[in-house]
Amino acid sequence: MLNIGDYALHQKTGQVGQVLGYGHQVMNGTYITTLKVRFRNQSETPGYRGFMEDVYTNWILAETVLN
Repeated sequence: MLNIGDYALHQKTGQVGQVLGYGHQVMNGTYITTLKVRFRNQSETPGYRGFMEDVYTNWILAETVLN
């Protein structure tokens, strides 16, 4: 399981971000775990460009993260 502070890769979009927390979503009457991830800017501008929350199974641990 991914932990808060890990870097995660979204398998569908290819975006990498840092895990900030967990959530849940109800699908077909079942609670599904989600991850809340913050994405960094890819440009030279420092800071963050946004957040994404999606079903846990769409994320994998990012092997390497470029600073």
